[in-house]
Amino acid sequence: MKVTFIIVPGYTNSGPEHWQSHIERKYQRVLRVQQDDWFSPKREPWMQRLNETIDSVEGPVFLIGHSCGAVTISQWAEKYHCDRITGALLVAPADVDSPDIPEDIIVQRPLAFQPLPFPTTVVCSDNDEFLSYRKARQLAESWGASLITLPGAGHLHTAAGFGEWPDGEALINRLSGQQLIARSDA
Repeated sequence: MKVTFIIVPGYTNSGPEHWQSHIERKYQRVLRVQQDDWFSPKREPWMQRLNETIDSVEGPVFLIGHSCGAVTISQWAEKYHCDRITGALLVAPADVDSPDIPEDIIVQRPLAFQPLPFPTTVVCSDNDEFLSYRKARQLAESWGASLITLPGAGHLHTAAGFGEWPDGEALINRLSGQQLIARSDA
């Protein structure tokens, strides 16, 4: 059965030039979680909306989170269970517990530190303004995730040059064990 790829954006949603938006536009079987308030990543409502999105599809699911969306996935796994999750790619999870984090995202505290019940890969940078490299290693270890470090990649968002991200798409293909299939209208 074919996998459904669920995009889980972070704070402010992923804009039109963000790598998550490119993936959503380019490929079939890609679904984006929709939040009621993209400017307040409140822990419970964001987890519930992710759970509703997962429940809305049949068959296997691969999760693709960025920033506060990656954090939401880890928090969701602490509260909910779904044996259809085949894996997750968590890109630049925001350290919402940090005292230096923007005030708007502290509503998502605390970070989850339990092992995730599905294969997970964390992609981080050594100069992310929202996640220290030390904290990235700590999160990956506590989640039981593999860690990929992209030197000098910042927060791996549009402002850091991550619009089209072919290497990210290839990573999703490899980790999910399936190929993203291009839309006929893309």
